[in-house]
Amino acid sequence: LAQEYMYTEFDWRIGILNRRPIFACQYFMSRSHWQIMKYKDSGEYIEGASKTWAVDEAPQDVVRTALDAANLIGDGFYGVDAKQSDKGPVIIEVNDNPSIDSGVEDKVLGDDLYRIIIEEFIRRLDVMTSRR
Repeated sequence: LAQEYMYTEFDWRIGILNRRPIFACQYFMSRSHWQIMKYKDSGEYIEGASKTWAVDEAPQDVVRTALDAANLIGDGFYGVDAKQSDKGPVIIEVNDNPSIDSGVEDKVLGDDLYRIIIEEFIRRLDVMTSRR
């Protein structure tokens, strides 16, 4: 796998669940580094700041592009990483097991973010058990 090096001050992560965006975050690069995390030889790390947005307040071209990318894969839970460029949004990767850190991805929705995810898991379990 190879990708073009593209420095930006931050990356976007758009959380997608069941073909619907549920959170939008900016992850800023760590100080004097080109990545969000800067690891030291000692194993310690420096992490860049983050900012969470309501999905409808995030750049809609980024949200739409992330949603299109996730929809090519399926209707699961995805964290789509993207950069903004002069040519428009660029997908960096689609994570099929995105992390949710307390105080970061849940900053806008709070407990409702977890309710959305859990309710979708329950709905899927109900569908599976009703087929038996």
